[in-house]
Amino acid sequence: MKHTLLFLLLICASSLQITVAGNRPKLTDDELMTLVQKQTFRYFWDFAHPESGLARERSNDRLEVATIGGSGFGVMAIIVGVERGFITREQGAERLLKMVEFLNKADSYHGIWAHWMDGATGKTIPFSRKDDGADLVESAFIFEGLLAAHQYFDRDTPTENRVRGLINSLWHQAEWDWFTRGGEDVLYWHWSPNNGWAMNHQLKGQNECHIAYVLAASSPTYPIRESVYHKGWANSITFKNGKEFYGIRLPLGTDFGGPLFFTHYSYLGLDPRGLKDRYADYGEQMKAHTLINRAYCIDNPKKYKGYSRKCWGLTASDNHLGYSAHCPQNDLGVITPTAAISSIPYTPEHSLEAMRYFYEELGDRLWGEYGFKDAFNLTENWFAPSYLAIDQGPIVVMIENYRTGLIWKLFMSHPDVQRGLKRLGFSSESK
Repeated sequence: MKHTLLFLLLICASSLQITVAGNRPKLTDDELMTLVQKQTFRYFWDFAHPESGLARERSNDRLEVATIGGSGFGVMAIIVGVERGFITREQGAERLLKMVEFLNKADSYHGIWAHWMDGATGKTIPFSRKDDGADLVESAFIFEGLLAAHQYFDRDTPTENRVRGLINSLWHQAEWDWFTRGGEDVLYWHWSPNNGWAMNHQLKGQNECHIAYVLAASSPTYPIRESVYHKGWANSITFKNGKEFYGIRLPLGTDFGGPLFFTHYSYLGLDPRGLKDRYADYGEQMKAHTLINRAYCIDNPKKYKGYSRKCWGLTASDNHLGYSAHCPQNDLGVITPTAAISSIPYTPEHSLEAMRYFYEELGDRLWGEYGFKDAFNLTENWFAPSYLAIDQGPIVVMIENYRTGLIWKLFMSHPDVQRGLKRLGFSSESK
């Protein structure tokens, strides 16, 4: 689903047997994390679109729809699957080859893909009436995964050589500077061959789009100027904050931080630990945002059923009314498991406590074929029937980043990324 910078501005494998509820063995933290990773990984392995290998948008509707951003998260999940032994390295490389060969032939616009495409044909599926062309942010998410895969599949075999070659080709073809709309000092989210720049959505502020600027500065062929970052991204009323919420200082972003996917999507590959620019320490930003979100749920000013120290996490997801970007300023009583679980690198004890509650106490109302279902609302006695790629992917990847830092190490090791970060004035402890 389209995430929600616009929304916030408007409001201010493997077979794995599912354990039967009530019969759950007591698992160690490591066993629980592995189980959650393995079951969730199946969304991207068993449920991938059979023709392209791309991730389907969601499990309960329009199964022909492949999501570009969710497929980027799926690429990173496949790397984790190989590393954890859920699949073999050869299986992972073959799946990646299938995906990048498909992407090489799919519709693209100045080297950038649409938000949705038909998983069998590669033809664009409009996200909305005028959103029928390039989606820079969703494409940034898949390049985040592809550059990590480029670093991981580094062996001299025909399959891995082909995977790296195609990733290089796709990366070099992406015209990031085109999305400055003729040289403005800001990036634009959308461009359409039918509607041009009509969506008119600039990327500004601290939100899920940070990775788009990092990649745009890292491009070896079509890089943006440094001023695009400083005069565009950082020039927003929702960029600098500095206020305290529940006694926790929030360096950047909208009040209370917004939905927690702001701390996940860009930072699946971009390692925030020790990452600093002239505006913030991004490790501090991610931890503060997460702790504020949890503190709000504990405070529970709207008195929803179930909110507690172990049941927390507001982010964009399905809900009992449809879909929304849940956050303290848009609280509908909906807890989304990916919010707390994918924040595990920032708040490990709190995230593990939530993971254990979701698994042990909510049982099969929440746990299913592809891990935790998308969301629940105990006040309404509602549990989602659905799984969403953009929510499942960060669970697999961020648990691994907490355990080993794998995806962070891979993405940050790419020489183009290192050059791009330096161009924008970042310092980082990760190489």
